[in-house]
Amino acid sequence: MTGKAKPKKHTAKEIAAKVDAATTNRGGGKAGLADRTGQDKGGHAKLECPHCKITAPDIKSMQIHHDARHPKIPFDDSRLNNLHATTVVPESSKPKPGVRGSLKK
Repeated sequence: MTGKAKPKKHTAKEIAAKVDAATTNRGGGKAGLADRTGQDKGGHAKLECPHCKITAPDIKSMQIHHDARHPKIPFDDSRLNNLHATTVVPESSKPKPGVRGSLKK
């Protein structure tokens, strides 16, 4: 028997959260290095701001960042650093990218 006001079964929200945590790529650590740098699948951080070194996945996001954070400096997309072209990832025997848990549902 369970106590007062304690659910007897798992809720759908809790199960969905566990499935999401087990199958979503969080991209952390050495296992997610390939995903962050974009060597395997394109990655998330493609462009780097030359002023504050913050990263963005595409030119539109970088332009929004630039208009919000550097309004006095004119936006010039030729000055942006393309991280996918400059980063070299050493070969590793570890599985990539870092996915927590199992892909089984």
